[in-house]
Amino acid sequence: MGVLRFDEQGLIPAIVQQVGTGEVLMMAWMNAEALRLTQQTGETWFWSRSRSELWHKGATSGNTQKVASIMQDCDSDCLLVWVDSPGPACHTGNRSCFYREVACDGAAADGGDASGRGCGTAAAATVAATATTAAAAAAAAATATATAAAATTTAAAGRPAADQKGEQHG
Repeated sequence: MGVLRFDEQGLIPAIVQQVGTGEVLMMAWMNAEALRLTQQTGETWFWSRSRSELWHKGATSGNTQKVASIMQDCDSDCLLVWVDSPGPACHTGNRSCFYREVACDGAAADGGDASGRGCGTAAAATVAATATTAAAAAAAAATATATAAAATTTAAAGRPAADQKGEQHG
């Protein structure tokens, strides 16, 4: 790990994600001691800015997070902590702290489904069209590749060249 860049208060943001699914669970702050304890114990520790104290995630709720790995970003000023978190990560009892959608007018919409819908039909249509176009392009590329591979035969054996080399593709 390179030299981490903590802010003026000696803190660095830590984004916590569920290993295996990539689900974003929470964001909290770490100081050097919280990072050291996390590395030493294999469970997440953070710095509470409101209480000005270290806290061991799950110490009171029982919803601890087992650390799989810790990554730093390209600027060394943010951490990504991959964890196994079988229980809720949020103090509200929600699986993730990110369960409230922000409306296009900037207001938090309590109970929002965090689907990203509702920020303008043009934006939503662009996202949907881009996803559809990307999927169609990928399917077309896969079909073209398969067609080209099937057409690659030798006159002598009449079977794909890859098969002659003993390789399996597909």
